[in-house]
Amino acid sequence: MITVLGLGLVVGIILALTGAGGGILAVPLLVFGIQMSVAQAGPIGLLAVGMAAALGAVLGLRQGIVRYRAAMLIAASGMVFSPLGLWLARRLDNRWLSVLFALILLWVALRSFRQATRAPISIPAEARADQACARDTGTGRFIWTSRCARSLALSGVLAGLLSGLLGVGGGFVMVPALQRYTDLGMQAVVATSLAVIALVSVTGVVASAATGGMLWSVALPFSAGALAGMLGGRLVSARLAGPHLQIGFAIVSAAVAVGMIVKAAL
Repeated sequence: MITVLGLGLVVGIILALTGAGGGILAVPLLVFGIQMSVAQAGPIGLLAVGMAAALGAVLGLRQGIVRYRAAMLIAASGMVFSPLGLWLARRLDNRWLSVLFALILLWVALRSFRQATRAPISIPAEARADQACARDTGTGRFIWTSRCARSLALSGVLAGLLSGLLGVGGGFVMVPALQRYTDLGMQAVVATSLAVIALVSVTGVVASAATGGMLWSVALPFSAGALAGMLGGRLVSARLAGPHLQIGFAIVSAAVAVGMIVKAAL
């Protein structure tokens, strides 16, 4: 119980400090910490990350930085495909599932490292105007077009599928997607992504619980730890967030990914 609670605490802190993609370490922590398979750990990680993301999203709503219409559109697409991911997870061999998870984790690590080490790039006004989801200069709201809706919906499909398949919130998909398709600032991107994660997680958790795939004796203390970690991490995130933290996250993620590949091979 104490070990599981501690692992959840680590997940919550990482999620608060590194943004919406930090929850991808939830499943590896369960795999290595208490020797679960990826298929067993997936629904538990999804519940914990979803609850912590919901807390972060509520705090973001209070600040007025969550784009709730965009979040609902993305989440609606994700909710349709999350059960499909769960169905696939129960039918794939655990070794291949572990390797797939590790490859995605390596991609997240590489992306975090590149973001932390490259110089900030200022995007010209013409390039921002050409983004799929532009905002009205007067109201600050998105100008909804078929291109904007399609781009966000497809992002939701991928996030939902991976959410069910690997037990990840999908923040590592949503954050780069929102950065690519919208002109939102980073705070709004992370807050909106957290709202999507919270909504998409509901479908996966309910589907898993309905089929008896949720180990509640592990899920509840792990989720409680994640919530506590999210609250504690937000208190110090402003002081700790920065390139060095992102580099540290990238190194840890890469090391965990290599460990998962080795474990699957052996």
